[in-house]
Amino acid sequence: MEHQLDQFITHLSDERGLSPRTCAAYRRDLHRLAQFLDTQDITGPEQVDEHHVRALVARCHRQGLGGRSLQRLLSSIRGFFRWMVREGLAEHNPAAAIRAPRSTRHLPGTLDIDTVLRLLDIRERTPIALRDKAMLELFYSSGLRLSELVALDWPQLDLASGQVTVTGKGNRMRLVPVGRKACEALLEWRKVRAEMAPLEEPAVFVSRRGRRIAARTIQSRIRHWAIRQGLPRSVHPHLLRHSFASHVLESSGDLRAVQELLGHADISTTQVYTHLDFQHLAKVYDRAHPRARRKR
Repeated sequence: MEHQLDQFITHLSDERGLSPRTCAAYRRDLHRLAQFLDTQDITGPEQVDEHHVRALVARCHRQGLGGRSLQRLLSSIRGFFRWMVREGLAEHNPAAAIRAPRSTRHLPGTLDIDTVLRLLDIRERTPIALRDKAMLELFYSSGLRLSELVALDWPQLDLASGQVTVTGKGNRMRLVPVGRKACEALLEWRKVRAEMAPLEEPAVFVSRRGRRIAARTIQSRIRHWAIRQGLPRSVHPHLLRHSFASHVLESSGDLRAVQELLGHADISTTQVYTHLDFQHLAKVYDRAHPRARRKR
């Protein structure tokens, strides 16, 4: 089965253009399947049936694997056997009709607008501080993913018209507005960038060594500024993306527009922000409605 797994991962990487991290997640899930099949005297994937897949899901569930992890496991198995059927290596997809147990959906955390403004109020003028301010402004202004910000090159930015072209998950491209404050911060960073990187380096954000900045460095710098600016909680890149989505939806009420801005393929992924907006409405209702006020 290892040979077919290697071929499938190559298909995901070369034909479907999935990221190395996504391919590694597929490999981990399918390695879990292969280990389980070794205990079932299965000599090849063509012998796998629905019973084996259900038994694997049940075992992983007993071992404490959560609903979302089980959903991803089943998605990996379905994708693998869909490819096997297409290549003529299997006659059916044993995971096609199996659904994972439902998991409780955790609402993403957000920062309120005052807290975001406090975080962005960086007044230092060193090259590192100007770079970090530009990163934070762009995160909040355009709702980028961490991987999208890391991969960003200067030709993707059009600061004159205030927009950025982003390549997101599944190599889907989208055009996202860049706010005035973020444009100003990026222009300030570009003026001093030559002190840290050669002109031929295309990356927008670079490390002290002059090379494209790493995701871990960005995470570390955001934590640094959250502490430095006296924020009452830890901050990470995705929290800024969540805050961007929640604030835009709260002001506009346009779920489809937020879906496009975030680059979500399925609007159900974006709908979680409607729950966040409802939480805000519920708080206002509790404070304002005469029959809803709690006794002090």
